[in-house]
Amino acid sequence: MIESFNRLEFEAMLPRLGTPIRIGCFQDALVFVRRWTIRDKDLEVRDLLRRMQRAKSSGDVHSLVGELRQKLATRGLLRQNPLR
Repeated sequence: MIESFNRLEFEAMLPRLGTPIRIGCFQDALVFVRRWTIRDKDLEVRDLLRRMQRAKSSGDVHSLVGELRQKLATRGLLRQNPLR
């Protein structure tokens, strides 16, 4: 079986949750950021959520998911192990 590589697929952790959450598409990322906003109350995350809700092009989507990954990595919430 051939697996296709999708740059949008990764695993991340929510604060105070021990189970990693798999993000496979933009809608998954949007739901994840909504939940993160509820848990963390971080203004940067709220701003990211607002911009994700207004995304209109695939370029915006890829840029915002990249920014999400960067924010997760700086907070130690991005899962380093590859997806299986």
